[in-house]
Amino acid sequence: MELTAEAIVELFRGDARARKELAELLISEPDIRLAIINAVLRDVATKSDIEALRAAVKDDIKALKEDMERRIEELRSEFRRELDSVHREIDFLAREIDRLYRLVMVSVLGILISIATTILVRVLLPP
Repeated sequence: MELTAEAIVELFRGDARARKELAELLISEPDIRLAIINAVLRDVATKSDIEALRAAVKDDIKALKEDMERRIEELRSEFRRELDSVHREIDFLAREIDRLYRLVMVSVLGILISIATTILVRVLLPP
């Protein structure tokens, strides 16, 4: 029987005690243990990694906050402009309504004077 790497792996899969012994043998060798530790450390977050991430998150939050504050201020300014525009339109409409009211009142007054004059002419100057 030829012993291949695949066959060796299958043998270790089937024997938990042999796997444990192999692991103990590997970690007892300083060079291999150091290589394993270095490989694991590359995948583990360090305190400095976490601090860097925390700083990056804080910077992102700060930038987002500043962007939101800027956008809110832009919206407030836009709202004020729109509100001023509405106020101007309301003022214009109020002046137009007032002008129309005066015109109607003058017309009604003219009609009343015309009716009164007609009545007075008929009363004072009989036919």
